[in-house]
Order: sequence, then C-alpha cells, then structure tokens
Amino acid sequence: MSPTNSSKDSPERRRNATLREIMDEMLQHVRDIARRSPEMSADEIEYAQQRLEWLADEVWRAVIDQDRNVGME
Repeated sequence: MSPTNSSKDSPERRRNATLREIMDEMLQHVRDIARRSPEMSADEIEYAQQRLEWLADEVWRAVIDQDRNVGME
C-alpha cells in the first residue's frame, strides 16, 4: 500500500495537522447540515452557508501557507 493510501502511516497526515483539523471540522459541519437541513430555518441555513464558506477559506489559507513553508525548507 502506498503512503498516500495508508491512513495510519501517511506523512501528510502528520505534517498537515492544522489542515486536517480544519477539514475534519468542515466534514462534521457538512454532515450536520445534511442531517438537519429539512428542519433548519432560513436563518440557520444562511449561517450554515456562511460557516461553510469560512471553513473553505481556512482550508485554502492552510494549503497556501503550507506551500509557502515547503518552499522555505
């Protein structure tokens, strides 16, 4: 099994702890939206969308920061 396919031994999972945390939070948020969306009010849906956009921005920043730091090594 290649390192990219192994969830236990992948160096990516260790090097990108911040990115992994943000992605985990985003996944949890999406699952919550999917589960609750039929009963959510318009305000809750709007807030959920804003939070999803914020999390996507955080993922983007973490990736960009990682790329910048890799070039400095």
